[in-house]
Amino acid sequence: MAGPIIWDDKQKVTGNKVTVDPITRLEGHGKIEIFLDDKGDVQNAYWQVPELRGFERFCIGRKVTELNQITARLCGVCPGAHHLASTKAIDGCYNTKPTETAFHIRDTFYNAHFVHSHIAHFYALAAPDFVCGPAAPAAERNVLGVVGRVGLELGGAVLKTRKEAQLIQAIIGGKPTHPVMGVPGGVTKAISKEEQKEIIGYAEGMVEFAKTTMKVFNDVVLANKDYMDIVLNPDLYYHETYHMGLVNEKGQFEIHDGKVKVVDQKGNDYCMYDPYDYLDNIAEASEPWSYEKFPYLKKPGYKGLVDGPDSGLYRATPLSRLNVAKEMPTPLAQEEFVKYKGILKDAGVNGPCQHTLVTHWARVIELLCCAEKCLEDAQSDLLTHDDIKQKDIQAGGRGVGCVEAPRGTLTHDYTCDENGIVTACNMVVGTTNNNGPICMDVAKVAKGLIHNFEVSPGLLNMVEMAFRAYDPCNSCATHSLPGQMPLTAVIKNADGTVYDTITRN
Repeated sequence: MAGPIIWDDKQKVTGNKVTVDPITRLEGHGKIEIFLDDKGDVQNAYWQVPELRGFERFCIGRKVTELNQITARLCGVCPGAHHLASTKAIDGCYNTKPTETAFHIRDTFYNAHFVHSHIAHFYALAAPDFVCGPAAPAAERNVLGVVGRVGLELGGAVLKTRKEAQLIQAIIGGKPTHPVMGVPGGVTKAISKEEQKEIIGYAEGMVEFAKTTMKVFNDVVLANKDYMDIVLNPDLYYHETYHMGLVNEKGQFEIHDGKVKVVDQKGNDYCMYDPYDYLDNIAEASEPWSYEKFPYLKKPGYKGLVDGPDSGLYRATPLSRLNVAKEMPTPLAQEEFVKYKGILKDAGVNGPCQHTLVTHWARVIELLCCAEKCLEDAQSDLLTHDDIKQKDIQAGGRGVGCVEAPRGTLTHDYTCDENGIVTACNMVVGTTNNNGPICMDVAKVAKGLIHNFEVSPGLLNMVEMAFRAYDPCNSCATHSLPGQMPLTAVIKNADGTVYDTITRN
Protein backbone atom coordinates (compact mmCIF):
# COMPACT_ATOMS: atom_id res chain seq x y z
CA MET A 1 0.00 0.00 0.00
CA ALA A 2 2.80 2.42 0.86
CA GLY A 3 6.01 2.96 -1.03
CA PRO A 4 9.29 4.66 -0.13
CA ILE A 5 9.18 8.06 1.52
CA ILE A 6 9.73 10.92 -0.93
CA TRP A 7 10.62 14.14 0.84
CA ASP A 8 9.38 17.50 -0.41
CA ASP A 9 11.85 20.30 -1.02
CA LYS A 10 13.20 22.15 1.97
CA GLN A 11 12.46 25.85 2.21
CA LYS A 12 14.43 28.61 3.89
CA VAL A 13 12.77 30.36 6.81
CA THR A 14 13.57 33.86 8.00
CA GLY A 15 13.88 34.85 11.62
CA ASN A 16 14.65 32.67 14.60
CA LYS A 17 11.24 31.13 15.26
CA VAL A 18 9.07 28.58 13.48
CA THR A 19 5.50 28.21 14.74
CA VAL A 20 3.18 25.30 14.02
CA ASP A 21 -0.24 26.67 14.95
CA PRO A 22 -2.65 25.03 15.01
CA ILE A 23 -1.18 21.58 15.39
CA THR A 24 -3.33 18.97 13.71
CA ARG A 25 -4.93 15.58 14.20
CA LEU A 26 -5.43 15.69 17.97
CA GLU A 27 -8.29 16.44 20.37
CA GLY A 28 -8.16 19.99 21.71
CA HIS A 29 -5.86 22.87 20.83
CA GLY A 30 -2.12 23.36 20.92
CA LYS A 31 0.87 24.78 19.11
CA ILE A 32 4.58 24.11 18.71
CA GLU A 33 7.14 26.91 18.94
CA ILE A 34 10.57 26.09 17.49
CA PHE A 35 13.40 28.50 18.28
CA LEU A 36 16.49 28.58 16.06
CA ASP A 37 20.00 29.73 16.93
CA ASP A 38 22.11 32.00 14.72
CA LYS A 39 23.21 29.01 12.61
CA GLY A 40 19.62 28.02 11.88
CA ASP A 41 19.74 24.91 14.08
CA VAL A 42 17.10 24.24 16.70
CA GLN A 43 17.96 25.71 20.08
CA ASN A 44 14.75 24.45 21.68
CA ALA A 45 11.17 23.58 20.86
CA TYR A 46 8.07 23.78 23.00
CA TRP A 47 4.81 21.85 22.96
CA GLN A 48 2.39 24.46 24.27
CA VAL A 49 -1.18 23.98 25.47
CA PRO A 50 -2.88 27.40 25.52
CA GLU A 51 -6.38 26.37 26.65
CA LEU A 52 -7.82 25.99 30.14
CA ARG A 53 -11.05 24.30 31.19
CA GLY A 54 -11.02 24.24 34.99
CA PHE A 55 -13.30 21.26 35.63
CA GLU A 56 -11.75 20.52 39.03
CA ARG A 57 -12.84 23.88 40.37
CA PHE A 58 -16.45 24.00 39.23
CA CYS A 59 -17.14 20.41 40.34
CA ILE A 60 -16.77 21.55 43.95
CA GLY A 61 -20.16 22.24 45.53
CA ARG A 62 -22.03 19.93 43.15
CA LYS A 63 -23.68 16.64 44.04
CA VAL A 64 -21.05 13.93 43.69
CA THR A 65 -23.52 11.76 41.76
CA GLU A 66 -23.59 14.41 39.01
CA LEU A 67 -19.85 14.27 38.41
CA ASN A 68 -19.79 11.23 36.15
CA GLN A 69 -21.91 13.17 33.66
CA ILE A 70 -20.19 16.52 34.17
CA THR A 71 -16.65 15.17 33.78
CA ALA A 72 -17.62 13.12 30.74
CA ARG A 73 -17.92 16.50 29.01
CA LEU A 74 -14.18 17.02 29.43
CA CYS A 75 -13.83 15.26 26.10
CA GLY A 76 -15.95 14.12 23.19
CA VAL A 77 -13.42 11.41 22.28
CA CYS A 78 -13.09 9.54 25.59
CA PRO A 79 -16.20 10.42 27.62
CA GLY A 80 -16.58 6.74 28.49
CA ALA A 81 -13.23 6.77 30.28
CA HIS A 82 -14.13 9.79 32.39
CA HIS A 83 -17.60 8.40 33.10
CA LEU A 84 -16.20 5.10 34.37
CA ALA A 85 -13.34 6.61 36.41
CA SER A 86 -15.79 9.09 37.90
CA THR A 87 -18.33 6.36 38.69
CA LYS A 88 -15.65 4.37 40.50
CA ALA A 89 -14.77 7.46 42.54
CA ILE A 90 -18.47 7.94 43.35
CA ASP A 91 -18.58 4.31 44.54
CA GLY A 92 -15.87 5.21 47.04
CA CYS A 93 -17.63 8.38 48.17
CA TYR A 94 -20.65 6.20 48.97
CA ASN A 95 -18.48 3.59 50.70
CA THR A 96 -19.47 0.83 48.32
CA LYS A 97 -18.34 -1.25 45.35
CA PRO A 98 -20.33 -2.42 42.32
CA THR A 99 -22.12 -5.74 42.39
CA GLU A 100 -20.49 -8.51 40.36
CA THR A 101 -23.07 -8.03 37.62
CA ALA A 102 -22.62 -4.27 37.56
CA PHE A 103 -18.85 -4.63 37.32
CA HIS A 104 -19.29 -7.04 34.40
CA ILE A 105 -21.70 -4.70 32.59
CA ARG A 106 -19.30 -1.78 33.08
CA ASP A 107 -16.44 -3.91 31.76
CA THR A 108 -18.34 -4.82 28.59
CA PHE A 109 -19.12 -1.15 28.02
CA TYR A 110 -15.55 -0.06 28.61
CA ASN A 111 -13.91 -2.54 26.27
CA ALA A 112 -16.26 -1.37 23.50
CA HIS A 113 -15.29 2.21 24.32
CA PHE A 114 -11.59 1.37 23.93
CA VAL A 115 -12.24 -0.23 20.54
CA HIS A 116 -14.16 2.83 19.36
CA SER A 117 -11.43 5.24 20.50
CA HIS A 118 -8.47 3.25 19.18
CA ILE A 119 -10.06 2.87 15.75
CA ALA A 120 -10.53 6.65 15.57
CA HIS A 121 -6.91 7.35 16.43
CA PHE A 122 -5.32 4.71 14.26
CA TYR A 123 -7.26 5.39 11.06
CA ALA A 124 -8.12 9.10 11.28
CA LEU A 125 -5.23 10.59 13.26
CA ALA A 126 -2.19 8.31 12.95
CA ALA A 127 -2.62 6.34 9.72
CA PRO A 128 -2.20 9.34 7.37
CA ASP A 129 1.45 9.51 8.45
CA PHE A 130 2.05 5.86 7.59
CA VAL A 131 -0.45 4.96 4.88
CA CYS A 132 -0.06 8.25 2.99
CA GLY A 133 3.49 8.88 4.20
CA PRO A 134 4.93 11.49 6.56
CA ALA A 135 6.02 13.68 3.63
CA ALA A 136 2.82 13.39 1.60
CA PRO A 137 1.15 16.71 0.72
CA ALA A 138 -0.84 18.08 3.65
CA ALA A 139 -4.08 17.90 1.65
CA GLU A 140 -3.63 14.13 1.36
CA ARG A 141 -2.60 13.43 4.97
CA ASN A 142 -6.11 12.82 6.29
CA VAL A 143 -8.69 10.11 6.60
CA LEU A 144 -9.82 10.58 2.97
CA GLY A 145 -6.25 10.08 1.84
CA VAL A 146 -6.11 6.88 3.87
CA VAL A 147 -9.35 5.59 2.35
CA GLY A 148 -8.05 6.43 -1.12
CA ARG A 149 -5.07 4.16 -0.53
CA VAL A 150 -6.54 1.29 1.48
CA GLY A 151 -9.78 1.14 -0.51
CA LEU A 152 -13.43 1.91 0.07
CA GLU A 153 -14.14 -1.55 1.50
CA LEU A 154 -11.78 -1.09 4.42
CA GLY A 155 -12.89 2.52 4.81
CA GLY A 156 -16.48 1.34 5.09
CA ALA A 157 -15.46 -1.29 7.65
CA VAL A 158 -13.81 1.43 9.75
CA LEU A 159 -17.05 3.42 9.90
CA LYS A 160 -19.20 0.32 10.46
CA THR A 161 -17.10 -1.01 13.35
CA ARG A 162 -16.87 2.36 15.08
CA LYS A 163 -20.64 2.68 14.79
CA GLU A 164 -21.23 -0.77 16.26
CA ALA A 165 -18.83 -0.11 19.14
CA GLN A 166 -20.86 3.03 19.79
CA LEU A 167 -24.09 1.02 19.67
CA ILE A 168 -22.78 -1.29 22.41
CA GLN A 169 -22.06 1.79 24.51
CA ALA A 170 -25.55 3.13 23.78
CA ILE A 171 -27.26 -0.15 24.77
CA ILE A 172 -25.40 -0.30 28.07
CA GLY A 173 -24.71 3.37 28.80
CA GLY A 174 -27.94 4.95 27.61
CA LYS A 175 -26.10 7.23 25.16
CA PRO A 176 -23.33 6.45 22.68
CA THR A 177 -21.15 9.45 23.54
CA HIS A 178 -22.01 10.80 26.99
CA PRO A 179 -23.18 7.75 29.00
CA VAL A 180 -25.58 7.96 31.93
CA MET A 181 -25.26 4.44 33.32
CA GLY A 182 -23.13 4.87 36.45
CA VAL A 183 -24.70 5.04 39.92
CA PRO A 184 -23.13 4.37 43.33
CA GLY A 185 -22.47 0.65 43.53
CA GLY A 186 -23.89 -0.24 40.15
CA VAL A 187 -25.51 0.69 36.86
CA THR A 188 -28.91 2.08 35.93
CA LYS A 189 -30.32 -0.78 33.86
CA ALA A 190 -30.08 -4.53 33.36
CA ILE A 191 -29.25 -6.10 29.99
CA SER A 192 -31.92 -8.21 28.34
CA LYS A 193 -31.28 -11.46 26.46
CA GLU A 194 -32.17 -9.70 23.22
CA GLU A 195 -29.69 -6.91 23.94
CA GLN A 196 -27.03 -9.47 24.83
CA LYS A 197 -27.50 -11.18 21.46
CA GLU A 198 -27.14 -7.81 19.69
CA ILE A 199 -23.98 -6.97 21.65
CA ILE A 200 -22.45 -10.37 20.84
CA GLY A 201 -23.01 -9.77 17.13
CA TYR A 202 -21.32 -6.39 17.27
CA ALA A 203 -18.43 -7.74 19.35
CA GLU A 204 -17.81 -10.58 16.89
CA GLY A 205 -17.50 -7.99 14.15
CA MET A 206 -15.09 -5.95 16.27
CA VAL A 207 -12.79 -8.95 16.68
CA GLU A 208 -12.71 -9.58 12.93
CA PHE A 209 -12.05 -5.92 12.23
CA ALA A 210 -9.25 -5.81 14.82
CA LYS A 211 -7.62 -8.78 13.09
CA THR A 212 -7.85 -6.90 9.78
CA THR A 213 -6.29 -3.82 11.36
CA MET A 214 -3.44 -5.94 12.67
CA LYS A 215 -2.82 -7.13 9.11
CA VAL A 216 -2.93 -3.56 7.80
CA PHE A 217 -0.29 -2.55 10.33
CA ASN A 218 1.87 -5.51 9.37
CA ASP A 219 1.57 -4.75 5.65
CA VAL A 220 1.90 -0.97 5.77
CA VAL A 221 4.32 -0.31 8.63
CA LEU A 222 6.21 -3.43 9.69
CA ALA A 223 6.90 -4.44 6.08
CA ASN A 224 8.17 -0.98 5.10
CA LYS A 225 11.89 -0.64 5.89
CA ASP A 226 11.85 3.15 5.41
CA TYR A 227 9.11 3.49 8.02
CA MET A 228 10.74 1.10 10.47
CA ASP A 229 14.02 2.99 10.16
CA ILE A 230 12.15 6.06 11.39
CA VAL A 231 10.20 4.16 14.06
CA LEU A 232 13.33 2.57 15.57
CA ASN A 233 15.71 5.49 15.10
CA PRO A 234 17.21 6.22 18.56
CA ASP A 235 18.18 9.74 17.48
CA LEU A 236 14.60 10.85 16.88
CA TYR A 237 11.54 9.38 18.60
CA TYR A 238 13.28 7.91 21.63
CA HIS A 239 13.49 8.73 25.33
CA GLU A 240 14.40 6.58 28.32
CA THR A 241 11.64 7.09 30.87
CA TYR A 242 9.72 5.19 33.50
CA HIS A 243 6.47 3.57 32.33
CA MET A 244 3.11 3.27 34.10
CA GLY A 245 -0.03 1.16 33.60
CA LEU A 246 -2.67 -0.90 35.36
CA VAL A 247 -2.21 -4.65 35.77
CA ASN A 248 -4.57 -7.30 37.11
CA GLU A 249 -3.73 -9.76 39.90
CA LYS A 250 -1.91 -11.98 37.37
CA GLY A 251 0.25 -9.10 36.17
CA GLN A 252 -1.64 -8.99 32.87
CA PHE A 253 -2.72 -5.98 30.80
CA GLU A 254 -5.76 -4.32 32.39
CA ILE A 255 -7.86 -1.23 31.61
CA HIS A 256 -10.76 -1.31 34.09
CA ASP A 257 -9.45 -2.31 37.51
CA GLY A 258 -6.28 -3.36 39.26
CA LYS A 259 -3.14 -1.81 40.68
CA VAL A 260 -0.85 0.80 39.14
CA LYS A 261 2.51 -0.66 38.16
CA VAL A 262 5.63 1.34 37.25
CA VAL A 263 8.78 -0.07 35.64
CA ASP A 264 12.11 1.74 35.30
CA GLN A 265 14.22 2.38 32.22
CA LYS A 266 15.64 -1.16 32.32
CA GLY A 267 12.28 -2.86 32.84
CA ASN A 268 12.74 -3.55 36.55
CA ASP A 269 9.68 -3.21 38.77
CA TYR A 270 9.91 0.25 40.32
CA CYS A 271 6.69 0.25 42.34
CA MET A 272 3.12 -1.04 42.46
CA TYR A 273 0.40 0.77 44.38
CA ASP A 274 -3.31 0.93 44.98
CA PRO A 275 -4.93 3.86 43.13
CA TYR A 276 -5.97 5.36 46.49
CA ASP A 277 -2.26 5.86 47.20
CA TYR A 278 -1.45 7.76 44.00
CA LEU A 279 -0.56 10.97 45.90
CA ASP A 280 2.13 9.07 47.81
CA ASN A 281 3.76 8.15 44.51
CA ILE A 282 3.26 10.99 42.02
CA ALA A 283 3.16 14.77 42.10
CA GLU A 284 2.64 17.49 39.49
CA ALA A 285 4.93 20.37 38.50
CA SER A 286 3.95 23.47 36.52
CA GLU A 287 5.73 25.53 33.90
CA PRO A 288 4.75 29.16 33.14
CA TRP A 289 4.28 28.55 29.42
CA SER A 290 1.61 25.81 29.55
CA TYR A 291 -1.79 25.17 31.14
CA GLU A 292 -0.94 21.50 31.34
CA LYS A 293 0.80 20.14 34.43
CA PHE A 294 3.87 17.90 34.42
CA PRO A 295 3.36 14.77 36.57
CA TYR A 296 6.40 12.98 37.92
CA LEU A 297 7.34 10.19 40.32
CA LYS A 298 7.98 11.66 43.75
CA LYS A 299 11.10 9.72 44.69
CA PRO A 300 13.28 10.65 41.68
CA GLY A 301 11.64 14.08 41.66
CA TYR A 302 11.08 16.69 38.97
CA LYS A 303 14.33 17.70 37.25
CA GLY A 304 12.74 19.50 34.32
CA LEU A 305 12.31 18.14 30.80
CA VAL A 306 15.02 15.48 30.88
CA ASP A 307 14.91 11.69 30.83
CA GLY A 308 16.93 8.99 32.55
CA PRO A 309 16.70 7.28 35.96
CA ASP A 310 17.28 10.49 37.92
CA SER A 311 14.28 12.18 36.30
CA GLY A 312 10.84 11.35 37.67
CA LEU A 313 9.12 11.83 34.30
CA TYR A 314 7.19 8.75 33.20
CA ARG A 315 4.95 7.72 30.33
CA ALA A 316 1.46 6.24 30.57
CA THR A 317 0.55 5.14 27.04
CA PRO A 318 -0.35 1.96 25.13
CA LEU A 319 3.42 1.43 24.82
CA SER A 320 3.71 1.79 28.60
CA ARG A 321 0.88 -0.64 29.26
CA LEU A 322 2.65 -3.29 27.17
CA ASN A 323 5.92 -2.45 28.91
CA VAL A 324 4.47 -3.12 32.38
CA ALA A 325 2.29 -6.13 31.50
CA LYS A 326 3.65 -9.67 31.71
CA GLU A 327 1.15 -10.85 29.12
CA MET A 328 -2.19 -10.09 27.48
CA PRO A 329 -5.36 -11.66 28.93
CA THR A 330 -6.85 -12.81 25.59
CA PRO A 331 -5.46 -15.42 23.14
CA LEU A 332 -5.16 -13.50 19.87
CA ALA A 333 -3.70 -10.43 21.54
CA GLN A 334 -1.24 -12.63 23.43
CA GLU A 335 -0.05 -14.13 20.13
CA GLU A 336 0.55 -10.63 18.76
CA PHE A 337 2.22 -9.58 22.02
CA VAL A 338 4.73 -12.44 21.75
CA LYS A 339 5.39 -11.55 18.10
CA TYR A 340 5.80 -7.87 19.06
CA LYS A 341 8.33 -8.71 21.76
CA GLY A 342 10.25 -11.00 19.41
CA ILE A 343 10.52 -8.47 16.57
CA LEU A 344 11.63 -5.73 18.96
CA LYS A 345 14.24 -8.03 20.52
CA ASP A 346 15.59 -8.89 17.08
CA ALA A 347 15.83 -5.15 16.41
CA GLY A 348 18.01 -4.73 19.50
CA VAL A 349 15.35 -3.63 21.99
CA ASN A 350 16.15 -5.22 25.34
CA GLY A 351 13.88 -4.46 28.26
CA PRO A 352 11.05 -1.96 27.90
CA CYS A 353 10.60 -0.37 24.48
CA GLN A 354 11.45 3.35 24.58
CA HIS A 355 10.73 4.11 20.90
CA THR A 356 7.76 6.48 20.92
CA LEU A 357 6.33 5.56 17.49
CA VAL A 358 6.04 1.91 18.57
CA THR A 359 3.07 3.21 20.59
CA HIS A 360 0.98 2.89 17.41
CA TRP A 361 1.80 -0.82 17.25
CA ALA A 362 0.95 -1.28 20.92
CA ARG A 363 -2.36 0.51 20.35
CA VAL A 364 -3.37 -1.93 17.62
CA ILE A 365 -2.56 -4.90 19.90
CA GLU A 366 -4.74 -3.28 22.58
CA LEU A 367 -7.52 -2.86 20.01
CA LEU A 368 -7.47 -6.60 19.37
CA CYS A 369 -7.36 -7.41 23.09
CA CYS A 370 -10.30 -5.17 23.97
CA ALA A 371 -12.39 -6.51 21.09
CA GLU A 372 -11.74 -10.05 22.32
CA LYS A 373 -12.49 -9.08 25.92
CA CYS A 374 -15.74 -7.36 24.91
CA LEU A 375 -16.87 -10.51 23.12
CA GLU A 376 -15.88 -12.66 26.10
CA ASP A 377 -17.87 -10.40 28.44
CA ALA A 378 -20.85 -10.33 26.11
CA GLN A 379 -21.06 -14.11 25.95
CA SER A 380 -21.16 -14.52 29.74
CA ASP A 381 -24.46 -15.29 31.49
CA LEU A 382 -23.44 -12.73 34.10
CA LEU A 383 -24.22 -9.93 31.65
CA THR A 384 -27.98 -10.47 31.96
CA HIS A 385 -28.30 -10.96 35.73
CA ASP A 386 -30.56 -8.44 37.46
CA ASP A 387 -28.42 -7.71 40.53
CA ILE A 388 -27.25 -4.42 39.04
CA LYS A 389 -26.71 -2.12 42.04
CA GLN A 390 -26.03 -2.02 45.76
CA LYS A 391 -28.91 -1.00 48.01
CA ASP A 392 -27.15 -0.19 51.30
CA ILE A 393 -25.10 2.92 50.54
CA GLN A 394 -24.16 5.98 52.56
CA ALA A 395 -22.55 9.20 51.31
CA GLY A 396 -19.58 10.76 53.03
CA GLY A 397 -15.88 10.19 52.41
CA ARG A 398 -13.25 9.94 49.70
CA GLY A 399 -13.36 7.96 46.50
CA VAL A 400 -10.59 7.37 43.96
CA GLY A 401 -11.51 5.95 40.58
CA CYS A 402 -8.69 4.77 38.33
CA VAL A 403 -8.92 3.26 34.84
CA GLU A 404 -6.70 3.16 31.81
CA ALA A 405 -8.09 5.76 29.43
CA PRO A 406 -7.15 5.07 25.80
CA ARG A 407 -4.49 7.79 26.23
CA GLY A 408 -3.11 6.72 29.62
CA THR A 409 -3.76 6.15 33.31
CA LEU A 410 -6.75 8.23 34.43
CA THR A 411 -7.46 9.08 38.07
CA HIS A 412 -10.49 10.85 39.55
CA ASP A 413 -10.28 11.72 43.25
CA TYR A 414 -13.35 13.14 45.05
CA THR A 415 -14.27 13.90 48.63
CA CYS A 416 -17.88 14.57 49.61
CA ASP A 417 -19.77 15.31 52.82
CA GLU A 418 -22.61 13.30 54.34
CA ASN A 419 -25.05 15.06 52.00
CA GLY A 420 -23.12 13.94 48.94
CA ILE A 421 -21.79 17.44 48.14
CA VAL A 422 -18.29 17.58 46.68
CA THR A 423 -15.75 19.34 48.91
CA ALA A 424 -12.58 18.43 46.97
CA CYS A 425 -11.83 17.21 43.45
CA ASN A 426 -8.61 16.27 41.67
CA MET A 427 -8.02 14.62 38.33
CA VAL A 428 -4.82 13.30 36.77
CA VAL A 429 -5.74 12.72 33.16
CA GLY A 430 -4.18 10.27 30.70
CA THR A 431 -2.56 12.92 28.51
CA THR A 432 -1.34 14.95 31.49
CA ASN A 433 0.86 12.03 32.54
CA ASN A 434 2.63 12.29 29.21
CA ASN A 435 3.09 16.06 29.04
CA GLY A 436 6.79 16.03 29.89
CA PRO A 437 7.69 13.19 27.50
CA ILE A 438 5.65 14.83 24.70
CA CYS A 439 7.63 18.04 25.19
CA MET A 440 10.90 16.10 25.13
CA ASP A 441 9.93 14.17 22.00
CA VAL A 442 8.88 17.30 20.11
CA ALA A 443 12.13 19.05 20.98
CA LYS A 444 14.32 16.06 20.11
CA VAL A 445 12.72 15.50 16.71
CA ALA A 446 12.91 19.21 15.85
CA LYS A 447 16.60 19.29 16.80
CA GLY A 448 17.28 16.17 14.75
CA LEU A 449 15.56 17.34 11.56
CA ILE A 450 15.82 21.12 11.25
CA HIS A 451 19.18 22.68 10.36
CA ASN A 452 20.53 25.76 8.58
CA PHE A 453 17.14 27.53 8.62
CA GLU A 454 15.76 24.84 6.29
CA VAL A 455 12.32 23.38 6.93
CA SER A 456 9.60 21.77 4.85
CA PRO A 457 5.99 20.76 5.47
CA GLY A 458 7.10 17.13 5.63
CA LEU A 459 9.72 17.80 8.30
CA LEU A 460 7.29 19.85 10.37
CA ASN A 461 4.78 17.02 10.09
CA MET A 462 7.41 14.65 11.46
CA VAL A 463 7.73 16.99 14.45
CA GLU A 464 3.96 16.74 14.90
CA MET A 465 4.21 12.95 14.67
CA ALA A 466 6.09 13.10 17.98
CA PHE A 467 2.96 14.18 19.87
CA ARG A 468 0.52 12.29 17.65
CA ALA A 469 1.84 8.93 18.87
CA TYR A 470 0.51 9.81 22.33
CA ASP A 471 -3.01 10.47 20.95
CA PRO A 472 -3.17 13.55 23.21
CA CYS A 473 -6.42 15.01 24.47
CA ASN A 474 -5.61 18.58 25.46
CA SER A 475 -9.18 19.37 26.46
CA CYS A 476 -8.92 16.73 29.17
CA ALA A 477 -5.40 17.55 30.21
CA THR A 478 -5.38 21.28 30.97
CA HIS A 479 -5.54 21.82 34.73
CA SER A 480 -2.67 24.17 35.58
CA LEU A 481 -3.20 27.79 36.57
CA PRO A 482 0.17 29.40 35.83
CA GLY A 483 -0.98 32.97 36.34
CA GLN A 484 -2.30 35.55 33.89
CA MET A 485 -4.09 34.46 30.77
CA PRO A 486 -1.67 34.78 27.81
CA LEU A 487 -2.66 37.58 25.46
CA THR A 488 -1.42 38.83 22.09
CA ALA A 489 -2.90 42.05 20.72
CA VAL A 490 -2.09 42.99 17.10
CA ILE A 491 -2.71 46.64 16.20
CA LYS A 492 -3.10 47.26 12.46
CA ASN A 493 -3.14 50.36 10.30
CA ALA A 494 -6.11 51.15 8.08
CA ASP A 495 -4.36 49.50 5.13
CA GLY A 496 -3.94 46.25 7.08
CA THR A 497 -0.25 46.57 7.86
CA VAL A 498 0.85 45.82 11.41
CA TYR A 499 1.48 48.91 13.52
CA ASP A 500 2.39 47.16 16.77
CA THR A 501 2.13 43.82 18.59
CA ILE A 502 1.69 43.71 22.37
CA THR A 503 2.19 40.38 24.10
CA ARG A 504 1.56 39.23 27.65
CA ASN A 505 2.73 35.67 28.47
